[in-house]
Amino acid sequence: MNPLYPIEWAVAWLMVKLHALLSVFMDPDSGLTWVLSIVGLTVVVRTLIIPLFVRQIRASRAMQMVSPELQAVQKKYKGKTDQESRQKMAEETMAIYKEAGASPFSSCLPMLLQMPIFFGLFRVLFTKLPQAAGGEAFGPLTTELAKSASHSTILGDVTIANSFLNSGDGGVNTKVLAGIIIACMCAVTFFTQKELTMRNMPKAALEGPMASTQKMMLYMLPFIYVITGPGMPIGVLIYWLTTNVWTFVQQYIVIRATPTPGSDADRARQERINAKRERKGLEPLDFTPPKKISAEPEPEAPIRVQPAKGKGGKKLSDEERLAQARELRAKAAEERRKAAEARGETPASPSKGSGALNKNAKKKRKK
Repeated sequence: MNPLYPIEWAVAWLMVKLHALLSVFMDPDSGLTWVLSIVGLTVVVRTLIIPLFVRQIRASRAMQMVSPELQAVQKKYKGKTDQESRQKMAEETMAIYKEAGASPFSSCLPMLLQMPIFFGLFRVLFTKLPQAAGGEAFGPLTTELAKSASHSTILGDVTIANSFLNSGDGGVNTKVLAGIIIACMCAVTFFTQKELTMRNMPKAALEGPMASTQKMMLYMLPFIYVITGPGMPIGVLIYWLTTNVWTFVQQYIVIRATPTPGSDADRARQERINAKRERKGLEPLDFTPPKKISAEPEPEAPIRVQPAKGKGGKKLSDEERLAQARELRAKAAEERRKAAEARGETPASPSKGSGALNKNAKKKRKK
């Protein structure tokens, strides 16, 4: 039994229903009507998986944010090939993923779910449509509808079942149209990866294994289209191009509204907000994250008593060394207080009694 049969049947049913809806105000035997049916099929599928796409964006953002921590773990266990080190590295990596709510699998989930639909549409256009046109109806795809889809043309003699390698009666027109669609697919995918995804990554995430994978995907995906595109029917290429354009627009909207903190897209959003406030006569907002100021006073430095000698070369007594250490500690506390005032912070109040101790120590030294 063909495992894709239910998906093929659902794809054919949805395409037929959309064609019937468009036929109310368009020519049912027009190639444009069938093209728009495939575009509508793509829109329905992508609308259904919007929740998964949102999950993908969140997972991808979380993966970007934890990239520096993952690099630190990899550096920590670099060169260690024993079983215990590898197990600890895996445990620490999974702990980072769990704490940040990141999942490498979630970022690939929408694409994985679309693959069966893609192959189902390919089989419907490449196999089921010619069979149905020859008399073997396939579910909702009757012989009359299959003949209409097979013979309805776009740009001369091009049909949605033709491909670059199997141009049929379309000839050069089919090759030109297929080449234009493949080129548009490559361009949209390239700009989606570079201009949107890479701009939404913070500087810390632009280095390391994840960034290398993103850069590799930047050139691998368009190359895959060049290799596989010529064998795909025009209808499948239209579905592919439509879903790529949908992804581009969807990512543009999401990244523009909620960019990753610290990325170029986030800085562009801050500039847009302040420019809008300036036009309204309002003061610009400061998006610099506030510095964390501890409410607790800084701990006093421990008294370190070291062997020392006086001016005459005579060794100091324990009380004299203790007094000298306290003087040094008071001087360090004064320096910290001045530095805190320069930063605009509230310095910790000095401990009571330190001045009296210093005076007693000075009196003893004079005696």
